[in-house]
Amino acid sequence: MRDNECCEEKYVHEDLVEAVRQEMPGYYTILALAEIFKTLGDPTRIKLLFALMNQELCVCDLAALIEMSESAVSHQLRVLRSQKLVKYRREGKNLFYSLDDEHVNNLFAQGLEHVRE
Repeated sequence: MRDNECCEEKYVHEDLVEAVRQEMPGYYTILALAEIFKTLGDPTRIKLLFALMNQELCVCDLAALIEMSESAVSHQLRVLRSQKLVKYRREGKNLFYSLDDEHVNNLFAQGLEHVRE
């Protein structure tokens, strides 16, 4: 480790540590958040989320857009749905997908903004 990456003098600010400890989410909340970020760690799923951030689309549309088979897209959508990142509605024989709620849109938009800066 480089010298400028650590404190030169070891001193734990107990009051600050305790204040943050009081606000720290519980184990299961942290685990759920880690799972969401793990789910977001796949480029195909990022493409799907970007598409759905802009427009509700059916599986056929998404498959054509990202040039993958419908079964591969359906698999990725199941993963996203399991994390409550996307939802679907049936219209006749088609399933139309969209982002699950505004939180997902904000999370994705902020991540995109962060990497574009």
